[in-house]
Amino acid sequence: MNDSPQKLALLGGPKTRHTPFPPHPVIGKEEKQAVLDVLSRGKLSTFLAVPGEYFNGGAEIRRFEREFADYHGVRFAVAFNSATAALHAAVAAVGVQPGEEVIVPPYTFTSTATCALMHNAIPVFADIDDTYFCLDPAAVARSVSPLTRALIPVHLFGGTADMDGLLAVARKHNLKVIEDCAQAPGAEYRGRKVGAIGDCGVFSFTESKTITSGEGGMLITSDEQIAEVVRMVRNHGEIILDGQKERTYRSTILGWNYRMTEMDAALGRVQFGRLDTLNAVRRDLCGYLSRQLSGLPGLTPPAVRADCTHGFYLYAMKFDPATAGISRSQFLHAVQAEGLPIAAGYVRPLYLNPIYQENRAAAFAFYRGQARYEKGLCAVTERMHEQELLTLSVLRAPATRADVDDFVAAFKKVLGGAAEIRNAGTIETLQGSARHAPGPAPAKLFPSRDREGAVA
Repeated sequence: MNDSPQKLALLGGPKTRHTPFPPHPVIGKEEKQAVLDVLSRGKLSTFLAVPGEYFNGGAEIRRFEREFADYHGVRFAVAFNSATAALHAAVAAVGVQPGEEVIVPPYTFTSTATCALMHNAIPVFADIDDTYFCLDPAAVARSVSPLTRALIPVHLFGGTADMDGLLAVARKHNLKVIEDCAQAPGAEYRGRKVGAIGDCGVFSFTESKTITSGEGGMLITSDEQIAEVVRMVRNHGEIILDGQKERTYRSTILGWNYRMTEMDAALGRVQFGRLDTLNAVRRDLCGYLSRQLSGLPGLTPPAVRADCTHGFYLYAMKFDPATAGISRSQFLHAVQAEGLPIAAGYVRPLYLNPIYQENRAAAFAFYRGQARYEKGLCAVTERMHEQELLTLSVLRAPATRADVDDFVAAFKKVLGGAAEIRNAGTIETLQGSARHAPGPAPAKLFPSRDREGAVA
């Protein structure tokens, strides 16, 4: 196929796109005013271990928590200064003990696994499926040992994990389930919001996420004991006794300062009010792209599980070099040369990082399990990362379908020029051609090998 007579930018021709994508996040007047209102009131971070309304934080934090809980149909929401902190608190609250194991996927942000290490527990990596890229229930079942106490499914890229299958494994082995919903706020699994299905769910509000409070996280649950414990973990382990009239600094468990500020909560509340609208934009743009990819060789759009909704934090598609006629690396560099941000893979499989490869994670004297971290451990994850997966991170408000059209045009142009790419030589040669193309070259047009997996 060759729908465009134009020479590929990679071979010295003009680029498809010359302008950057709109910035993210979108911060409006309402967000700015909400933060200014907090500053005017002078209550910036109010957590007091004394009887009264401020034991669980200031007014903005408590309103944010109530609104978030109501939206998800759960009894409790507890705000944190990060999703990492909330995951750590969740591991503590579900009763994981030192030397016990928590099953996690290897294709996720590092905190999904290190939250176990933070509590002196051991992450055990189970593979993902190759359709939805989430934790595979069959792989989880094979990974259960006498030391297993919990599992953390990740709703990766905004898509939903197989919660029915995972809950069946959890019930069989009496395991707690902590949902990592950092990339999927507002997504639904068969009529239920993600995060409200397992024992508890954790969300992220860092700057890159669908909604942001700058930094921040939220844990939701309908389990009163979990809610009580995570509140103590969040606030130095302090409690109030019946009849107490003043602060006693009484700590009953090991706790940290994982508290969200009033300014973060105010910003987060306004952003949260936009969540459904922001998700609708992502779904429209990504659905539009998926329809445009129909018939293009080598590209498989992301699958959406039946009776579920997708958050499309990233648009993750699979690439088939045999059908496309060029390698994934050639396609990646050619599309980037056209001025479109695209990345190969996501993060490297977590167990390949030094903390696991150098055996630091299993160096606890009290650990008696058989956790393994060698290359080849999770074959599907490694294949997706090293060979098949491509990700787009800019299909979000305020981008429009016109921006999506640029991706489609670049994909068609590159796939139509596959023969020219194959005949042009090595990637290094092609990069040299692109550097002499008309117009300014974008910064870091050709990332180094160890950055290919980063989100563009």
